[in-house]
Order: sequence, then C-alpha cells, then structure tokens
Amino acid sequence: MKPKEYDAIVIGAGQAGLPLAKRLAKAGKKVVLIEKRWVGGTCVNDGCTPTKTWVASAKAAYMATNSGPLGIKIKGYKVDMALIKKRKDDIVMHARNGSTKNADETPNLDLVFGEAVFIDVKTISVKLNDGGTQVYKADLVFLNNGAKTVIPDIEGLKDINYLTSTSILELDKVPGNLLVIGGNYIGLEFGQMFRRFGSKVTIIERSARLISHEDEDLSLEMRKLFELEDINVQTGSQVVKFKQSKKGKIIATIKNAGHEKKEKFSHVLVAVGRSPNTDNLGLDKTGVKVNEKGFIKVNDKLETNVKGIYALGDVNGGPAFTHISYNDYTIVYRNIIEKANLNTKDRPVPYCMFTDPQLGRIGISEQEAKDQGLDVIIAKLPMAHVARAVETGDTRGFMKAVVDRKTKKILGAAILGQEGGEIMSVLQMAMEGGITYDRIRYCVFAHPLYSESLNNLFMRIED
Repeated sequence: MKPKEYDAIVIGAGQAGLPLAKRLAKAGKKVVLIEKRWVGGTCVNDGCTPTKTWVASAKAAYMATNSGPLGIKIKGYKVDMALIKKRKDDIVMHARNGSTKNADETPNLDLVFGEAVFIDVKTISVKLNDGGTQVYKADLVFLNNGAKTVIPDIEGLKDINYLTSTSILELDKVPGNLLVIGGNYIGLEFGQMFRRFGSKVTIIERSARLISHEDEDLSLEMRKLFELEDINVQTGSQVVKFKQSKKGKIIATIKNAGHEKKEKFSHVLVAVGRSPNTDNLGLDKTGVKVNEKGFIKVNDKLETNVKGIYALGDVNGGPAFTHISYNDYTIVYRNIIEKANLNTKDRPVPYCMFTDPQLGRIGISEQEAKDQGLDVIIAKLPMAHVARAVETGDTRGFMKAVVDRKTKKILGAAILGQEGGEIMSVLQMAMEGGITYDRIRYCVFAHPLYSESLNNLFMRIED
C-alpha cells in the first residue's frame, strides 16, 4: 500500500498530541493525528476530568455528614450513584466532543481513529476503527500514546472481575466492600471517595507507609486522616491470592509480616501503577530505544535517539501529570516552529493529589534535601493555626516549606490542607521569581485567605 505523505504524524490525541497537532497544522504543516480511542486522552476521558467530578460529589457527601458542628443538621441524605455517574459522563462527553469538533475543523489536520504501528522508521500502518488499513509517512513523528494500568501477577486475579481506574468509572452502584490495592495517588483518591459514597474500604499498600515517596510526616498524617473516616489502611501488606466464592464474594488472602489472613470483598480496584503503551507500537522497526520498563528514552528536548521522532507525556517516563504532558508540547512546538532552544532541565514539577484535604507539592521534600546534604531550614505550620481553616471548620493537615539557610530561597513545599494545591501554587510563583521566605513572611495578603497564613508559616523560622 502506498503511504499517504504528511509533514508530521502525531500518535495519540492526549494533552500533548492534540494541541501539538493543531498548532503544527496552523503553522502550515500537513498533519495527521492518529487516535486509537477518544480525543482528549486519559485526562479528559478516564483521568482528571471524570475523577474530579466524583471527588466533588464525595466532598458534598462528606459535608452533609459533617456539617453539624457548623450548625447545619442534615438528616437522611442519599447518594445517587447513577446520577453521579451521569453527571460525570455528561461533563466528559462535553469536553471530548468539543475537542473532537475543534480538531476536525482545523485546516491541514486530518483526524484518524485507529491503532498505529510502525512498519518502518517513519512509516505508520493504521488499522482503522471503521475497517480497513491505511499507511502514513512523515519526516516528523510525535508519540503521545500514554500509559495503561499495571496488572500485578497475583494468583487468581485474572479469575475475578477486578476494576481499574478506568473501569471503576463505569460503576452506577456503590460497592458494598471495596478492596484497593495500592496506597498512592489513584488508590487514595478512589478509596476516600467511595468510602464517602458509602462503601466499606480497605487499602492494601506493600510499602511500609502510604505515599512512601513523600516525607514520613505527610504519610503518617494522611493515614491518620483516612483512619478518621473509618478506612482500613494496611501497610507493609500484600495480596497473594484471590478466589471467587460461590456466593459471589471475592476472597483475598492478605499477607503481612509473614502471616496470612483471608478477607471477603465485593469489589477489587487495582491501583499499583501504570506502564507505557509501547508493547504493540512496533518500535523495533524504528531503532527507537526504550528503558527496562518500556518507556521511550528521550533527551532534554524530548527527541528520541532517532532524529525527527519525539515522545511526549506519560510514554516517555517523565512525571506522569497532565500539565507535564502539556508542557512537553509547548517545548517541542516552540523548538521546531519558533526555533527556540528550550529543554526540560530544571522545569518545575508541581502536583496535587485530590484527596480531601488536598496535598499540593512543589520542589524538593525534606527527605530529598537531607539526602542531597543541603543546609536547609524546615518551616511547618498546622492547619489548626490557619485562621481560614478554623473559620471554615476544617483544620486537618499542615503547611510545610523547605528553604535554603544561606540564600533564604524556597526549595520546596508541601501543603496538606484545604485548597492545598492553590496555596502550593503561590509558593511555586515565589520560587519561580526567586522571592525569599523573609519577604513572604511580611508580604501583605488579603485576610482571611488560606495563603495569608504563609506569613505565619515563615514566622516559624527564627533568623
């Protein structure tokens, strides 16, 4: 089959691929955008957008339960899971359809739905979703084909109807007894929201603590917050076997400290991590190198070892966040079209875990500072000392910042509290601008915002 020739091929219509394809097309290049599933990628379809709609619903349920101390007594509220799902679906479809329409209407851009595989260095064969096959060729190829759920090798797991972060979003009834395997972002967000919807929830984490890559005080505080909501957290544990009972229950054998016990659950969510969608991409036909986990290797300009082939977003093994994927696009586009000289070195990597309260993070942690042998000062303020938190009746969590003793610059921050991500972003802007902690300490913030308590946070440092 003779290839259709383009200036650029983009595989994956996610948060890097879609805007990149549109901008390249608007710059005058002939572009084909190939998407296996839906426009918008994981973020729009089964990541950020749908999960945050459910987080909002779970927050409303939590407030209904805990509004008594504020003088508002709510009795007999009902969780309508079918309506929660419908609201989520409506929001997702609005975003997906809008993005699809926008791509379809972009001049010089052809949107093709199908599964892409390399058959030569820069030649792609696509098995079209509506039937048939088409071959495409271009000098520039951009891979934004994302990642998928890691399915651990646990005896009997394949024999039960387990859930992933994608399939769980199709539930229209609240699970009676949910087992979550994995105590990091995905597991914690879903575990907490389903507890608030009414499920009994158990979280199994193999490491000694939740979110083990964070500082120990954050992990311990998060565990305390979850246990206050009657979530059963079991760390240093692993599921070694599953069995489907005749009565429809799932029997899990859980191992901890050499001892095994059996527990029954109605549903199981697998949330132990994600792996790149490179298995069936045909990279062996290109010479593009991958690492031991299958992530595509790129340089600091996001180009692979094969000139003209780039990898953006989760598939390149960088920080797996939507905003990083989008930033990948801006770097690549500006370098190619605007002849800039941008790279990924030293870019900030902010992130927010949307548990309630949120955990907003930027820069290095206290433990990372110690590991690097840096001379730092740690400022820490309980949310119980934040006026806005007291006034709103939610004093869970704390603020924490890592500052360089000599330069007084902020090196990192962790905000576990209401609007934690927003407060973290204020500190990120300070870090971007080189604003030192002593200036923030006496900065005039509007009262009584959460960010105003950054004054008090840095007053904890004695010069």
